[in-house]
Amino acid sequence: MILACGILWPFGGFSAKIDVTVYADENYPPYSYKEAGKVQGIYAEILKIAFARMPDYQVKIVPIPWKRGLKLIETGSAFAIYPPYFHVMERPYIWPYSLPILDERVVAFCRSEILATSLRGRWPEDYYGLKIGINAGFHLGGDGFWQAVKENKLKVSEAKGNRENLLKLGLKRIDCYINDRLSILWELKQMKLKGEYNEGGKHARLLEGATITIEQGFLGFTANDQGKYPFKEDFKKQLDIIIYEMRRNGLTQRIIEDFVR
Repeated sequence: MILACGILWPFGGFSAKIDVTVYADENYPPYSYKEAGKVQGIYAEILKIAFARMPDYQVKIVPIPWKRGLKLIETGSAFAIYPPYFHVMERPYIWPYSLPILDERVVAFCRSEILATSLRGRWPEDYYGLKIGINAGFHLGGDGFWQAVKENKLKVSEAKGNRENLLKLGLKRIDCYINDRLSILWELKQMKLKGEYNEGGKHARLLEGATITIEQGFLGFTANDQGKYPFKEDFKKQLDIIIYEMRRNGLTQRIIEDFVR
């Protein structure tokens, strides 16, 4: 929510910082997640730097379950959330969007036997007849995929996040799991280190299948604020300038490399 009582506009001479709360997906590692009650992840590292360069605003980032965060945006109870993809038709309550913060490659990971006889390079046609795992609240896969779901050519099974879907995949409760490639690999590595995923033993061996889309993550603002956040356009404009410069000078890429190294 936004704390903006007694606003003194930052763009009008005498000014005071406007307190702003931005919500973040708490279960999307390595991009955005909660650890010890605090927000972590690649997006957080980028946006903490960006927000610190916006002298007119004091920004607090709060981790939240994705579906709950989207509901707050939909009702106009929250100012902004990250990192939605650009799905204007599916989420008309999010508008505007910032400049893209990151590029993410969405892929399918499957049990090895699913890909044993075919690489299944065509999406979604090569995956008809399978049960596909997806994170709750995510709208991935493309129009052809969701049309195939409507036509019962394949099935979708939702779970809370990466860990839950990978366990379902490893225990053969789903055939494939679609999400960002780096996010899947990072989570799988953490699970193996903790002894939670025994690949080739208790759990299935996994292979990478089709590349589905190249998505971009944004900071998405509520479209249903009814004028509650009159500084929204100024906030977005300031942030966009900083995001552009961070991508142009290579800082964003260095943050990504440092985080996943």
